[in-house]
Amino acid sequence: MAVLSYLANPYRFMAVSKWFALPFTLLGVGLILIGAYFGLFVVPEDFQQGDSARIMFVHVPAMWLSLFAYAFMTGASIVSFIWRHTLADVAAKSAAPIGAAVTALGLMTGSIWGYPTWGTWWEWGDARLVSVLVLFFIYLGYMAIWQAMDTPQKAARAAAILCLVGAVNLPIIQFSVEWFSTLHQVKMKAADEFKYPMYVVALGYFSLFGGLTLFNMRAEVMNTRAEMLMQRRQAAE
Repeated sequence: MAVLSYLANPYRFMAVSKWFALPFTLLGVGLILIGAYFGLFVVPEDFQQGDSARIMFVHVPAMWLSLFAYAFMTGASIVSFIWRHTLADVAAKSAAPIGAAVTALGLMTGSIWGYPTWGTWWEWGDARLVSVLVLFFIYLGYMAIWQAMDTPQKAARAAAILCLVGAVNLPIIQFSVEWFSTLHQVKMKAADEFKYPMYVVALGYFSLFGGLTLFNMRAEVMNTRAEMLMQRRQAAE
């Protein structure tokens, strides 16, 4: 909590974040390239799925990050509600477009993977597929609220409420395989040589998420400063 209180000050946040945004981003890109290289050119084809299983290096980390990004937004929204930290709203807003992008990536790669694996691009009866699609729409709705409201304060409040309500979908996605009869119950076991590059790519995804979120937050803070400066100049004229 002491760390949150310290970073709640925009000036302190800007001073600290500048040392982490670029390194996290570069580390993420590097890990993704390393993991993708081993996954595409070093690891042999899967004994069960063949070369089609290589898409897991993109799909699985994307789905992990889509859930983590929304959980991050939920935590930030809780902090905003309880402690009224403005930067918590900025953090959630900054993470939303990244979460939406990786969710879309997960849906697209999942469909590509699903056709050779399950014989269909999409199945509306699959609870996990549909719940992830709902998550994508929640991301879009969250971002739309920030654009639709007439003041940042109203937008932050409404977006936080939507985020907290939408968090109900996270356990549905996670446990849908156990709660419902779905295509995802047909599990494919990957060999260890497949798992390790996938974990490297996943670490890269998470590091890239951290770096891009910090860049977005810094941009939001600078935009707010610019708007305040313009308002002061207009008031002085």
